[in-house]
Amino acid sequence: ARETIGRVAAGAIARKILKMYNGIEVLAYVSKVQDIEAENIDQDTFTMEDVDSNIVRCPDEASAEKMLARIDEIRKGGNSIGGVVTCVARNVPAGLGAPVFDKLEADLAKACMSIPAAKGFESGDGFAGTLLSGIEHNDEFYIDPETGATRTRTNRSGGIQGGISNGENIVIHVAFKPTSTIAQVQETVTRDGQEVQLRGKGRHDPCVLPRAIPMVEAMVALVLADAVMCQKAQCELFPNEAPVSEQPNPMGTTAKREGERKEKGGRVNLSVDEE
Repeated sequence: ARETIGRVAAGAIARKILKMYNGIEVLAYVSKVQDIEAENIDQDTFTMEDVDSNIVRCPDEASAEKMLARIDEIRKGGNSIGGVVTCVARNVPAGLGAPVFDKLEADLAKACMSIPAAKGFESGDGFAGTLLSGIEHNDEFYIDPETGATRTRTNRSGGIQGGISNGENIVIHVAFKPTSTIAQVQETVTRDGQEVQLRGKGRHDPCVLPRAIPMVEAMVALVLADAVMCQKAQCELFPNEAPVSEQPNPMGTTAKREGERKEKGGRVNLSVDEE
């Protein structure tokens, strides 16, 4: 859709702000076309060059070839198909978002669902997480031996817990429907109530997914830039002057513990009682 040019232009500025602030980078790719799913993609290391290495914009070459063949088959039949775009935001600091009304994943969902043809949104494992038990789905915390920061061993939550970023990669998935305008005959109704047949003509993409990549990246970048500015305004007006040993342990991939950690005398077993 032509209106997305403004989103992408604004998103380009937001990306520069994020890069300068904490080295944050936002990258998206086509992860699924119909039932063909990309495999063996390392969310920590894939690059924009990997994504743009083929016209499907999938960094997994083997899957990209299958996707392209499916899209071409559908195109020749005058039809269209949809799929999923996955977006990863790296180096996002912990603390962005809010615990209630302005949860970070809620803002991301609203932004991404405003993109034309977007029909679904998942954060982290999303609906796949419903097939797991609590012990399987929980992301266990540990202390990174190199940085001293608090990290998670897995990232099923997609870098957001309780509506707030936890310093791990933010991972979201956006589902896009098949293009509405196709070359096959369809039944419809005119404005004055006449039943007629409609056949789309002209140039129409059989799959919008490759074109959706910069739109998803732009909307994610804009939301994160907003979240950074809110965080700076609300929580960082005054420095935390408490001793390092009394401050919360820093979290995330880019965090680093300053000074020695306060020793607690070995592992402590905690129980949580909820009414």
